[in-house]
Amino acid sequence: MTTPSPSAYSSSGPSAPSLDRAAFLLDFDGTLVDIAPTPDSVQVEPGLIDTLLRLRDLCDGALAIVTGRPIAQIDHFLPGIPTAVAGEHGLTLRRSPDGAEEPVSASPIPTAWQQQAEALVSQFRDTALERKKAGLVLHYRGNPAAETPFRSAIETWLSGQDIFEIHPSKMAWEIRLAGIHKGNAVEALMAQVPFAGRIPVFVGDDVTDMDGVRAAKAMGGYGYLIPDDFRTAHDFRAWLAQLGENA
Repeated sequence: MTTPSPSAYSSSGPSAPSLDRAAFLLDFDGTLVDIAPTPDSVQVEPGLIDTLLRLRDLCDGALAIVTGRPIAQIDHFLPGIPTAVAGEHGLTLRRSPDGAEEPVSASPIPTAWQQQAEALVSQFRDTALERKKAGLVLHYRGNPAAETPFRSAIETWLSGQDIFEIHPSKMAWEIRLAGIHKGNAVEALMAQVPFAGRIPVFVGDDVTDMDGVRAAKAMGGYGYLIPDDFRTAHDFRAWLAQLGENA
């Protein structure tokens, strides 16, 4: 946790800069919404939309979502809300609500891996395959017995190459391009208006968010994790709402 600055707000919970100085860079799954059995079944908590809109206005637009999901999925769940979205851990970036999604200059997942992943998931009930522009995720939340077989299969596919890496997530294994992480996304967003010159506040919940935490702290900001700094995602959302109410 970073050392609070004199202007930090901290009436209940972790500190944050005053909203006229803050830039919020927030994870989605497990942070803004609770983890669900499948990526499509998450629910946006009543009141969250109003909280985010108010916070965005109070921060002069310095509100971004930094997620492992494709950008289109954030548009589905949070339509028109964040000023910017970094998708797939920073692999894709849309810098403004009306801006174009920056093209992915990367190698696509080999077709053979996709086919093998589909076949593998079909062997385990209550598991799911999530496809991305340059990656895929094998989810086993509904069937923990699939954890080891899924990892073994991915390690076999990745053997002998250095373009893609395996990454653990909450009850899932992800194949992602090497060197892509949320820290890159935080740095890219903080270099542009309306984020530039502000104090970053990054919040996430997973091992994949640690790079975002480190990047925010390296820039003199705040990096928080659930459950280390907030007991639950619900507690984080209550804190976020309180920031806006006390402004």
